Amino acid sequence: MYLSKEAKEEMFAKHGKGKTDTGSAEGQIALFTQRINHLTEHLKKNRKDYNTERSLVKLVGKRRALLDYLTKKDILRYRAIVKELGLRK
Repeated sequence: MYLSKEAKEEMFAKHGKGKTDTGSAEGQIALFTQRINHLTEHLKKNRKDYNTERSLVKLVGKRRALLDYLTKKDILRYRAIVKELGLRK
């Protein structure tokens, strides 16, 4: 699953500082979340796809690391991105 350039720019514009700001933690977290959701749907249909399962676990770990970084750096940005993406219930 590949996102088009326009879809990525839109995602970075919405969650990051601008459409070309691909390095912001918020933009990366949003991108990882979209990929995690896609892989989760794939695994619901293909439960024995262990390579995808491993990729999903790695992505979740990367997202968790970025979220941990944001909690230490700026708790307000962390709370904003969690609320926007609906990561916590």
